[in-house]
Amino acid sequence: MDSQFRYDRGPNNSATSFLVGPKAMASKFYQLSPPELTKEKYGSVPRVFIVADQDHAIVLDVQYFMIKNNPPNEVKVINGCDHVIMLSKPVELFLPLGGYCWEILIKTGTCN
Repeated sequence: MDSQFRYDRGPNNSATSFLVGPKAMASKFYQLSPPELTKEKYGSVPRVFIVADQDHAIVLDVQYFMIKNNPPNEVKVINGCDHVIMLSKPVELFLPLGGYCWEILIKTGTCN
């Protein structure tokens, strides 16, 4: 396949890491999942950007730069959360996403 072992401590020592290539990923890890990213479908899934106001990994300026350069359908701000919003503010994360998901399901008719 197209996977590789890495020997960062020299070839006579045990492998230190393993890189799984795209062919191995497709045939071994998600062989039952159809490829969904196509040129025709790109941009068809609505996106929400959640701004984490206390994120020290991706600071606010960078988050807003990302929003400006690849605008989502909607922007939500969650105050008092860090980079891992699902741990620092799980309820606040779920409420807007859950509601937004239901809106999409109803609009597209996939929730009958």
